[in-house]
Amino acid sequence: MSPALDAPHLLHVFSTFVPAGPELRTVALIDALGDEFRHSILAVDGRTDAAERLGADAPARVLESLPRASTPKTVRAMRRLFDAVAPDAVLTYNWGAFDAVLAARSQGRVVLHHEDGFGTDEAHTFKRRRELARRWVLPGAHGVVVPSRVLHRIALERWRLPSERVALVPNGVRVEDYPRTGEGAQLRSELSIPPSAPVVGLVGHLRPVKHPTRFLEACARVDPSLGLVAVVVGDGSERGRLEELAGTPPLAGRVHLVGHRDDLPRWYDLMDVFCLSSDTEQLPVALLEAMASSLPAVSTDVGDVGAVLGEEQARWVVPLAGADTASALARALGELAADAALRGRLGKANRAKVERDHDFTLMLDTYRSLYHDAVRA
Repeated sequence: MSPALDAPHLLHVFSTFVPAGPELRTVALIDALGDEFRHSILAVDGRTDAAERLGADAPARVLESLPRASTPKTVRAMRRLFDAVAPDAVLTYNWGAFDAVLAARSQGRVVLHHEDGFGTDEAHTFKRRRELARRWVLPGAHGVVVPSRVLHRIALERWRLPSERVALVPNGVRVEDYPRTGEGAQLRSELSIPPSAPVVGLVGHLRPVKHPTRFLEACARVDPSLGLVAVVVGDGSERGRLEELAGTPPLAGRVHLVGHRDDLPRWYDLMDVFCLSSDTEQLPVALLEAMASSLPAVSTDVGDVGAVLGEEQARWVVPLAGADTASALARALGELAADAALRGRLGKANRAKVERDHDFTLMLDTYRSLYHDAVRA
């Protein structure tokens, strides 16, 4: 696909462009928007693995990263880069791209900033310097996009942004991509999982903030008579710790670490229960994918998870309570593992919620409007 040279040019600046939530959402949007825009992608750390997910004819190019330097030097280097690539709007993502916000604002460029959540260093408390920087700089942006009600409230109350500058755009998924086809039975056979064993799965980038070790700790505390099997789909820095846990009783032989997979619908089809064990989230795409796959969910009470699942499923959304969190997750997992009828009822309700509130087309139309509005500014 070759967009016209006069198609609006969007420059996306990320701290890293690995296959995680905001990055994969951007890939999906670029592909779906077709030739309406031209796109350039800059990853501050030079990691651009997520770009491999772009369609072969996606109207996007990946730029070389800039040398690592202090904020003043990085801002100057980004100003030169912006002059060279001449974007119609600069789209920045999270705190790690804040130098790009400063550079673009100093040149009077249109900035559409995205905030998707916080890392380990701000999972439980906010950094004062970052809050002050957001209060000072972001009111001058064309807009700030957030995916959750929790972040929307933070943007208004803590960062003190004008309400008209903050757009709440919930994440969305293509529900039709997640049917229950029965392919999970083949995976059960390949992994030698007994047909009657309940399978609980975790999907995501294995970073400390996702706390995947908590997931396995919870699985280890579930009544062994239920025969629970754990499947972890994803890769990352925590994999080594997971391998150690998976090799020790009572988990030995009951955990499958399958790494990163492109065929996620098949893996959701394998699962009976989805689990989210994170310290912080906003509106995780993996949760929406699991719901679209007609799965019930057990989760820590983070971001908008409780609101998305609804009051009727509050029993399976557990508060963060230090070491006790794994035990609470284990209780919830055990309840669902023991009751196939309950799993089916909750899974059916979850798919209906995603079809109604989080379809990909709803998200796409909103982003299309935001992008066109930004380039017209």
